[in-house]
Amino acid sequence: MSEINAANEKLSPEHQLTKEQSELINKIETFTKHHINDQKHAVFTIYGDAGTGKSVILSKLFYDIQQMSKDKDSKLYHTDNHFLVNHPEILKVYKNMAGDEKNVLKKNFNRPTSFINKLDKEQKSVDITVIDEAHLLLSRGDHYNNFYQENQLNEVIKRSKVTILVFDHRQVLRTKSFWNLDRLHKIIDPYTNGEYHLTHQFRMTASDELVHWINHFTDGKLEDIPENADDQYDFRIFDNAEKMRKEIVKRNNQVGLSRIVSTSGYPSTLDGGKHYVIEPDFKMPWDQYNYTQTPWAEIPETINEVGSMFTCQGFDLNYVGVILGPPIYLDENNVKVDLNNFTDVESLKKRKDINDPNEFNKIKAQLVLNSVNVLMKRGVKGLYIFAHDDNLRNALMKLYNKIKRA
Repeated sequence: MSEINAANEKLSPEHQLTKEQSELINKIETFTKHHINDQKHAVFTIYGDAGTGKSVILSKLFYDIQQMSKDKDSKLYHTDNHFLVNHPEILKVYKNMAGDEKNVLKKNFNRPTSFINKLDKEQKSVDITVIDEAHLLLSRGDHYNNFYQENQLNEVIKRSKVTILVFDHRQVLRTKSFWNLDRLHKIIDPYTNGEYHLTHQFRMTASDELVHWINHFTDGKLEDIPENADDQYDFRIFDNAEKMRKEIVKRNNQVGLSRIVSTSGYPSTLDGGKHYVIEPDFKMPWDQYNYTQTPWAEIPETINEVGSMFTCQGFDLNYVGVILGPPIYLDENNVKVDLNNFTDVESLKKRKDINDPNEFNKIKAQLVLNSVNVLMKRGVKGLYIFAHDDNLRNALMKLYNKIKRA
């Protein structure tokens, strides 16, 4: 069975890098050495959409930094360095990988809240902090998660001489971690800054035109599907969720790592204690909490579950079947969100610092569309789509049939 690499293999420091990736790592290492002894904190930001290789770069960068921390001839000798990620499934991958790499230990990897609270308890600061998925950092206090300050990124920067982070505004998914570029720059601009923008799509073998179509869709515009959408990529629209599921199972049997995923919008039925996604001819349970150290998509039994943005964000699948649930609907050619149909209330909790209800509703709608962007960009070899809303499903089928006839 031919599969894409498991997540820990993809993030291994031995993973083959492109010339651009190697040059970027050199650039960040030079920036770090140059500013490690400055009085002022320094921040380097890597910008890039889902699938542009951000985590691969950070993994190799952190490995290099850890080797230099043991090298007497390096400017980074004896530095105390840490790697943070606010995503439990991705954190598992890094910790699994850590034990096999020289000078890279499991204790080097942490959730941001644990890191901040531990340093405060010990009254310490560190030298270098690397943050994967910085768009998932909390941008308000969250007592449930034992974070009592206002902004996690600000608190990490204050406790680190150099902070290196990756950021993608399209992957912001919750109001408690609401970010946009303006909010990011308010935090980082007072410090010494470096930055780089990644644009090449590594995950999806799709055409640039199809990636742009996905971005426009999740910006709220339904446009013609590019004629080359299925040239080198298995792109399909389905009018029946069960038909799509059968095709995903077939792909999983052929190449592995193929899963059904969905947006929120399916109320809990309390059927046998499980929460189901239900469509005509289709009924499958949502993903269960993953207590194992193996990422959700790499557990064989999860072919019988529906994944969510919380189990899939940051991971590769070979083929992904995306269900656009009840909140996503079409109004003329505009893709919109009915927040009354959104069932993941934890993701869209009220914020005291955003008082205008119209502004807050716009933000919430964009976060829901961001989750669609995350789900649609999981598939390396193929993307299948089914829409719950009749108008949206019919419009997508019409556009898809147009390219099939071309």
